[in-house]
Amino acid sequence: MINLAEISRQRLNTQPFSWAEIGNLFSPTDATALVSSYPHDNFKTVEGHGGEKSYYYEARALIGMGSGSIANPERLSKEWLELARDLLSMDYREAMSFLTGYDLSTTQMEVNVCHYGPGAHLGPHCDLPEKIVTHVFYFNEYWDQADGGCLAILNSADPNDVAAEVLPTIGNSAAFLRSENSWHEVTRVKNGCTQSRRSMTVTFYPTDSISSMWPPGDTTLLQRYIAVGN
Repeated sequence: MINLAEISRQRLNTQPFSWAEIGNLFSPTDATALVSSYPHDNFKTVEGHGGEKSYYYEARALIGMGSGSIANPERLSKEWLELARDLLSMDYREAMSFLTGYDLSTTQMEVNVCHYGPGAHLGPHCDLPEKIVTHVFYFNEYWDQADGGCLAILNSADPNDVAAEVLPTIGNSAAFLRSENSWHEVTRVKNGCTQSRRSMTVTFYPTDSISSMWPPGDTTLLQRYIAVGN
């Protein structure tokens, strides 16, 4: 399902850090199916304020840390199951390794699906040190940049110091290598926005990593996410 050749042919930008915007990842038919069947089950609220970064959104596991299986597959559409299988393939790892110049063949991978409703955001940050490579896919059929919800590539920790913005539209994605200056954020979704900002984050970690999103013993109540623009 994923157009892996589109990933492999891209080259990373070197400023302000190593990153790339990658589009045309799905056929029109697959794109329509993925948008219409975007998951709403087994989400939890992820929220933090006043620390290193501020964040608020809803997240669902698609592939657990280092797992070779799909999380909570029962209500996923056949297109989302196929997408998850693509992510689990060695072909996807090879394409991402070629893009980033980092051998991802033996790393652990975690995949989470996220809804950002009105007011949701993820403040400026560089990611945790153990994150090696991140690839964020988007699943909105259309998006107004004025509604926020964009990935902002930053020159510094200042949210106004924007180098580029990536719209969260279907088939579009952004990949980047974690570094001490890989500043980025998800801009706050405007109150009154008529849809949620929908994304999927694929992250590669060293083999001994533990999930910060789903730590061992996590008993957070999971729920169906009722999204605006559903």
